[in-house]
Amino acid sequence: MRDGANRSGWTPPLRRRRRTGWAAQTPTWREARPALIADVLKRASARPSGNWFVVGASRDVRAGGRPYGRTVGGVEVVLWRTDTGELRAGPGICPHLGAPLRDSRVVCGTLVCHWHGLALDGGPFPGWDPYPVHDDGVLVWVRLDRVGGEEPTERPPVPVRPAAGSGVDAVFTAVGTCEPQDVVANRLDPWHGSWFHPYSFVDLTVARPPEGEEDDAFVVDVSFRVTGRLVVPVRAEFTAPGPRTVVMRITEGEGTTSVVETHATPLTGEADERPRTAVVEAVVAASDRRGFALARAAAPALRPLMRRTAGRLWRDDLAYAERRWTLRSTGRFPG
Repeated sequence: MRDGANRSGWTPPLRRRRRTGWAAQTPTWREARPALIADVLKRASARPSGNWFVVGASRDVRAGGRPYGRTVGGVEVVLWRTDTGELRAGPGICPHLGAPLRDSRVVCGTLVCHWHGLALDGGPFPGWDPYPVHDDGVLVWVRLDRVGGEEPTERPPVPVRPAAGSGVDAVFTAVGTCEPQDVVANRLDPWHGSWFHPYSFVDLTVARPPEGEEDDAFVVDVSFRVTGRLVVPVRAEFTAPGPRTVVMRITEGEGTTSVVETHATPLTGEADERPRTAVVEAVVAASDRRGFALARAAAPALRPLMRRTAGRLWRDDLAYAERRWTLRSTGRFPG
């Protein structure tokens, strides 16, 4: 069997690992230096975003569907699509008497307020100006210059992904009591993976941490647990291309080029004493295996499973981020 597999070039994606206990793994606290994580976080926070914020999944805003509402940095935003699928966005407060436009209706591509029937086609209206919006095929972004306070850009900094149509994507969203930097800091600590998430990750080693201001990549060797002792070993790279985004990209092994994008969107304003942050995580899985075409065909059935997997991880990771914010906000953070 092994000789035949070598001749055909086929290799099994799964590996069987030896049985080891959770406490027997090598401690990682010495390598997870607070100063290193803080330095990478500081550099990420200084990178420009062009005032673009991720608000949700592209498929959450459907032509012929209801409007989609999100609060970003304390600003109510409403999004909808025209009958031809074009995306529209603007303030979520009706300019007439303040109705919540997220609860209104879309009629023939026009947003119609459910309080008094004021119709908005997406163009300027007295007291209501549209926001720049972008649909990258997986996520929807809105540009809020007053919230971002940076030099605006025409397009958001969308990370490089597998070629369009070659992968299976799913988007998971959760909300925590913390700030975006706490979410990003969680992702810039890969050392916690197999300790905090033993149900998903084992045999995690940071092969190369960032090596200076021009190199902020964490190179990680890790095995994704499938079931029991069966795992999928890969090499991945974590980078923070912006102040609210961390990208994990598989560079070697099964699913090379697949990405997990974690976007942290502030829901509350800077002055809020109890900040709320939305984690919008996009998983774009790809593979060069011939059978992966079946996975693409089964994407609607796979997406709920992908979201459940992400949800289990973020149950713990939001606890991490929220704990970090609590300690920071009370002056007790040790880092």
